[in-house]
Amino acid sequence: MKTKKISRKTHVKKGDTVQIISGCEKGKIGTIIKVIPKHNKVIVENLNIATKHVKPQRDNNSGKIIQIEKPIDSSNVILYNKNNS
Repeated sequence: MKTKKISRKTHVKKGDTVQIISGCEKGKIGTIIKVIPKHNKVIVENLNIATKHVKPQRDNNSGKIIQIEKPIDSSNVILYNKNNS
């Protein structure tokens, strides 16, 4: 049995300026750097930051702590327009 590929359309695209309308980052404004339509999520630049502990790889490599942007559901963002705010 073959499965159909479902393409979902989001209301925002890469490069759009958006405002977060829900969650701990509510009210903040940022630019979309990646859209993940399969999971209906977006990644906003410098928002929803998470700390990740990376184990050392191979010899003479020390582990490190990095900060990355985590995806946000696209229903929690709206297009931001400076003229209308």
